[in-house]
Amino acid sequence: MAIYDYIIVGAGASGLMLADALGKDPFFSNTKVLILEKDGKQQNDRTWCFWETGEGHFAPVLHKSWNQIFFAGKAYSEKSTIAPYTYKMVRGQDFYDAYLERIKRYPNITFANRTVTGITDKTTKVAVATNKETFTAKKVFNSAFDYQKLLQQDQFPVLQQHFLGWFVKTAKPTFHPDRATFMDFSIPQNGNTRFMYVLPSSETEALIEYTLFSKKVLSQGEYEDALKLYLKEQLGCDDYEITAVEKGNIPMSCFDYNTFNSQNVLHIGIAGGWAKASSGYTFMPTFKKSKQLVQFLKTDRPLHAFLKKDRFWFYDLLLLDILDHDNSQGRVIFEQLFKNQTPQKIFKFLDEETTLWEDLQIIAACPKLLFIKALLRRLF
Repeated sequence: MAIYDYIIVGAGASGLMLADALGKDPFFSNTKVLILEKDGKQQNDRTWCFWETGEGHFAPVLHKSWNQIFFAGKAYSEKSTIAPYTYKMVRGQDFYDAYLERIKRYPNITFANRTVTGITDKTTKVAVATNKETFTAKKVFNSAFDYQKLLQQDQFPVLQQHFLGWFVKTAKPTFHPDRATFMDFSIPQNGNTRFMYVLPSSETEALIEYTLFSKKVLSQGEYEDALKLYLKEQLGCDDYEITAVEKGNIPMSCFDYNTFNSQNVLHIGIAGGWAKASSGYTFMPTFKKSKQLVQFLKTDRPLHAFLKKDRFWFYDLLLLDILDHDNSQGRVIFEQLFKNQTPQKIFKFLDEETTLWEDLQIIAACPKLLFIKALLRRLF
């Protein structure tokens, strides 16, 4: 059986972004790549959102974009234009279709429908066992995530960004098509960090998500009751049809994901800690990490040398420590942040592109005592 240079386990966002980045880089034109995916990616199983300036890389698969956002807390709310940024949505099926079609054009990349049952780094090669046969590669990139490994440690808090979203069609005009509701904390918090997230595609159609940053998920009924109440009381809408449902759960942790990696096996995407720990945003961080990884591979260094901690990791850790210690503080933190800083500065900070001086401005906009206490707990 042929030995591949690289095997990518999983054809989700991280796997396909990495494959595409390898495929279009002439440096890897003679590199044999195999993608293993257990299904054919024929379902619209998720929606990704992100912000960026300009047209961007994902214009061909863009479903909707917004030039304004709305934020609401308990005592503060604001509608804001976000130029030069645009808030954007990509549907999973559109992304899969476009990327799988693109990857077919790369002669050095092969796709196979297999269920991976085991990965073993044998120092000089990696064996990838599947439901049909075992493949061999020099290096493996694994996007399969084992949530239980995070729960087996107590050094770093582990929260979840969990949500239920309804795609709704209303009988009367209800939404502002050019304005996304980024976070609406005006809803009951019940001791947690809870907000609504509304992405309208027209005056009568939108995705509405009930989202929490907390340790434990809710029952299905609790999510549904909150969505019904928001539609009725906040949006004044009783007459609507649910056209599709989206449910998700993203880990929020500064856990050292590098403990999963070895010389020749690297976890990618959510499994590799590529999601932004403090916000749960995954799509654009994964795109950036994929590009960085391709450049790293040209150095031929061990894969466990790829991940590096920086000051943004520590900022995320402090926020998660606060929410782990008192999960009700999320609304206070985000409300003060959006009240005292512009969305543009906040987006730049979340993109980890701010200077140290700009970082200090963001930190100064937040409740200082909460972060000082979190810092002291972490140091002592």
